[in-house]
Amino acid sequence: MAKNKFHDGPSHRQLRVGEVIRRSLSEILSRGEIHDPELNDLSITVGQVTTTPDLRIATAFVLPLGGKDKDAAIALLAKNKGEIRRIVGKRIGLKHSPDLRFRIDDTFDRMDDTRRMFSNEDVRRDLDKDEED
Repeated sequence: MAKNKFHDGPSHRQLRVGEVIRRSLSEILSRGEIHDPELNDLSITVGQVTTTPDLRIATAFVLPLGGKDKDAAIALLAKNKGEIRRIVGKRIGLKHSPDLRFRIDDTFDRMDDTRRMFSNEDVRRDLDKDEED
């Protein structure tokens, strides 16, 4: 299938598969289905999963509850990647289970930075000025 040269973002299939993987990961982690008590003790939010165009690699953006022990959470997920991949593969039913990669989800940090920026008096004054024009 030819790729639309005007479309730079992920395909609908990538988005759909990413969302299915995200839901599966969330369920697996919340139910403690991994045989690692340390990982099961953590409460991890899976914010988003992106996939490569060939669906061979899936990157999960995760954040432990409260944003604490981020490095430990990533290390535990990486340590158990094989088991997680096997369980996700069974659930999603793709021909090939994607290689999983885990990254810290910094979306909330960026939202806080944006809120701080908009609360800055100089920025608010500029925004109010633009509305008046």
